[in-house]
Amino acid sequence: MENNNGKKWSREETILAYDLYSRIPFGKIGKTNPDIIKLAKLLGRTPDAVGFKLSNLAHFDPALQERNVIGMSHTSKLDREIFAEFTNDGLELANEAQRIRAKLTNTEVTALIGAEDLVSIPEGSYREAILKTRVGQYYFRMSVLSAYNNKCCVTGISQKELLIASHIKPWAQSDDKTEKTNPRNGLCLNALHDMAFDKGFITIDKDYRIVVSKKISECKMDTDTRAWFLGYSGKSIHLPNKFLPEKDFLEYHNDVIFLG
Repeated sequence: MENNNGKKWSREETILAYDLYSRIPFGKIGKTNPDIIKLAKLLGRTPDAVGFKLSNLAHFDPALQERNVIGMSHTSKLDREIFAEFTNDGLELANEAQRIRAKLTNTEVTALIGAEDLVSIPEGSYREAILKTRVGQYYFRMSVLSAYNNKCCVTGISQKELLIASHIKPWAQSDDKTEKTNPRNGLCLNALHDMAFDKGFITIDKDYRIVVSKKISECKMDTDTRAWFLGYSGKSIHLPNKFLPEKDFLEYHNDVIFLG
């Protein structure tokens, strides 16, 4: 890759920067982050330059603004345009970023996201649709888990293999463009609480407090496990460092999924 230090950032470079911003915790933006170093090498820029670009993009993040964190102020018109274009369209961001990365690395998108099994499917619209869905799912999981610093928002469990990027408004009921891959429609939960949330045994209210259904008392489980579930009732979740859960999604879960 040619040396691009000092050159104006292109649209493609800024899309890759925003994609990375979506997938790493805000507190880990810095020149020593391995993902930032990797992107810097790909773009022919310094890790410092990439870190500054991610901090520029953070300036437009409403979740950070609510916490009075404003990021860098030396933003460009392109930064604002890219953030506005993709902030509610994670699926398009993910697919565009993977296409750009594949072109720069001369690699297939399937290899980049670990979807080599799709190679056996013939080229065509069917394969493209499946690939686009896989890329969106990959983006959603990475974005949600990184926003919560790879910790369950209920229990604080941080074993990544036990964590799920859980949809607040279910995938099947979500709009393809604005909801299915929207990180603000996600929670980082351990596998058990993910299932309980999915089936309506727990929910999160508009104040980000955990609400446990009365149906828990009817479930077949030992006393200690029931007490463990009930012990979180009324407690606040661990809030993400970005992509704060959207209250419309929480209301949907409260009204439609929660068992009461």
